[in-house]
Amino acid sequence: MKDIIHFSHANGFPASTYRTIFAELADDYDLRFIERIGHDARFPVTRDWPHLVEQLLDDIDRSYERPVWLVGHSLGGYLSLMAALRKPQWVKGVVMLDSPVVAGWRSSILKVSQWTGLDDRLSPAAATRARRTHWASREEAWRHFHSKPAFARWDERVLSDYIDFGIPQSSPDGSRSLAFDRRTEYLIYRTLPHTLGSRLARGAPVPVGFIAGTHSKEIRQAGLDATRRATGGHLEWIEGSHLYPMEKPLETARALQRMLHELDRRA
Repeated sequence: MKDIIHFSHANGFPASTYRTIFAELADDYDLRFIERIGHDARFPVTRDWPHLVEQLLDDIDRSYERPVWLVGHSLGGYLSLMAALRKPQWVKGVVMLDSPVVAGWRSSILKVSQWTGLDDRLSPAAATRARRTHWASREEAWRHFHSKPAFARWDERVLSDYIDFGIPQSSPDGSRSLAFDRRTEYLIYRTLPHTLGSRLARGAPVPVGFIAGTHSKEIRQAGLDATRRATGGHLEWIEGSHLYPMEKPLETARALQRMLHELDRRA
């Protein structure tokens, strides 16, 4: 029987955006996910994301009868780790894809910046508020994103899946709209947890691994000291930005396989 990976996506990118990675892992793992976290009214976005953690735990509780691997990118990595802290008996281990733990003085700065609104200017939150939401056709959406430097670095299979699942057809005339509500995306950025570091002061109750992007701005901002402590040194690097899973999906899948095997041996 295959081990189960429950995958949680990054903010703004529905889980099916990662289908190229899922396909590479499918021979060895059963892949499951919530397509769009934060879009269920029962689990609203609030400070420190307690209800989003509840959404993940609710899905795990309803779906599985044995412990599963939790893997997540950015937002998804944090939620995976917080879910494991709440219900370690449900989790074999956690792999975080470029989700650095914010701790110490950095967590204090994050808390203050959230209260003052400064984080609006230091994170992608401000751009999210005015994000374009409609395109006349798939071709227009493809041209729009492919022309942007950040998206131009993506593997074209991943970009194609993002266009299909992140910007699905919304009317019979072929026009398309964002699937991920931009208000929800904005609120998720504005409520990034600043207490996770303190919750990990005594370590994690399950094996934790971390795969980092060599050019990740998020890692430069958060540092890796708290993450290294939480993972016990189970850390690997991939060439790329914070969005390296979109840029290097095959390399990401191989790194995930290595990390899961490493954590499995530890467990």
